[in-house]
Amino acid sequence: MKKTTAFDVFEKCVQAVQEGELIESLSSKDKEFHFQNWFQARLETLSMHFEGSGRNTYPDFSLVEHTEGYEIKGLAWPGRERDYDSNSQVPTGYHNGRQIFYVFGRYPADLSGYVESSNGRKQYPVVDLVICHGDFLNADHNYVHKNKSVKGFGTYGDIMIRDRKMYVAPTPFALTEGTTGLMTLILPENFGCDERYQAVGELTRVESESLVVGYNFDLRTNELRAERVPNPKAGTEHKFIAYRLKTQTSKSVSISGASVSSETNGKSD
Repeated sequence: MKKTTAFDVFEKCVQAVQEGELIESLSSKDKEFHFQNWFQARLETLSMHFEGSGRNTYPDFSLVEHTEGYEIKGLAWPGRERDYDSNSQVPTGYHNGRQIFYVFGRYPADLSGYVESSNGRKQYPVVDLVICHGDFLNADHNYVHKNKSVKGFGTYGDIMIRDRKMYVAPTPFALTEGTTGLMTLILPENFGCDERYQAVGELTRVESESLVVGYNFDLRTNELRAERVPNPKAGTEHKFIAYRLKTQTSKSVSISGASVSSETNGKSD
C-alpha cells in the first residue's frame, strides 16, 4: 500500500459538501479560482503546507511535506462534460518528482437562483466531485511539454509562428458510469485501501494500438496531420479502484462503454 494524502483530502471534500460548505465566486467573471479556493480551504483544514497556486502553475497545489500535487478542474454543469481543455500541460500521473491527482468538481451552470453572501459574492454548491490519479487520464510519464516557434513566415519573412499546444482530455465523468451526482476517489490498484473506505468499482484502461509522435500543419491547405507509430505496449492494462467512504453510497462505478470502445479501436477519447 502506497502512503498518500488522497484518502484524507477526499474525506475532507466529502465532509465539506455534506456540511454545506459552498463555493464562493470572487466576481461574475471568475472562471478559474472559485472552485480552486474551495479546494484550498480543504487542504488548510488538514494543516497541509503547499506552494501557492497561480495561473501558470502546474500542478495548482504542490504539497511541501509530501511528494504529491493536486491539479484543480472546475466544470459548470450541465455543460461541457465529455472533455476539458488542458492549457500547455498534458495530463499525467507523475510530474517533477510528484504523484499528481486531478480534482474535478462540478457546480451549477446557472447561478441566477443562488443568493449573494454578505460581501456581495455568489455562493453555490458542489454538484459532484471526482478525485483521480493522473494516470487514469494518461499514464505516460516521459513526455515533456515545450512550446516552439518557427521564423520566416509572411510576405517579408519576418513573422514568427508560435506552436503553443492545448490538450483536450476526457473527464472522469465521461470515462466512467456511476459518478454523476456523487463523490468518488479513483486510485491505481497498487495504492491499496484505507479502513475508512469501501471499494465501489474496478476500472481498467487499455493502451491504444498506436501513438501520436508528431504532427504536421500545411499552411497552404490548413490541414493538420498526425504522425503515428505502433505502440509497443498496445493492449497493456492499467487497473484502478474506485472508492468511497463507508458512510457514502455503495453505488458501483464502471468504465463507460464509449471509453472501452474507443480504447479498443486505438483512438483517443
